[in-house]
Amino acid sequence: MSPEPAGPAPAAVPPPRDLTTHPAVAAVLEALAVQHVRPELRQLPGAVRTAKAAAEALGITPAEIANSLVFAATRADGGVEPLLVLASGGHRVDTAKVAGLAEYVAVDQADPDFVRLHTGMAIGGVAPVGHPRRLRTIVDVTLGRYARVWAAAGHSHTVFATTYDELIRVTAGQPMDVA
Repeated sequence: MSPEPAGPAPAAVPPPRDLTTHPAVAAVLEALAVQHVRPELRQLPGAVRTAKAAAEALGITPAEIANSLVFAATRADGGVEPLLVLASGGHRVDTAKVAGLAEYVAVDQADPDFVRLHTGMAIGGVAPVGHPRRLRTIVDVTLGRYARVWAAAGHSHTVFATTYDELIRVTAGQPMDVA
């Protein structure tokens, strides 16, 4: 006599969706490949829209997150352009300081539409590379304290490992103390 089943079989958990084919993630991977970078890509189980959430998911400190922040930077001629600041997730960007050092009249937080227009990515998934056009980029010198940092990879569920020097190289970024 065979034993009775203990109850219904547990529901199968579907495998996570492969986000490497997502258009923004694919653009990031392509941009990195052009720079001869094959990153360690991690797909996280949930959206990580903040440096703190990303750090918790990866088991690291927020300071080890290269937070991609897009600002609307006002030039002396009155024009506005996107400015990407790759900031350590451990502190806030001093926009007045960045404006002065980068020779802008003002640097203001960009709205979600401005961010998507200039990066092709939604806030929470903005990567350092893979945008429709290269953005002027500033890289927080604080990230240089860490052997490895993590950056968004084009989607709020994806991140990749990199280094401070690699971020400067692949973005043609300008090192700056942004805090």
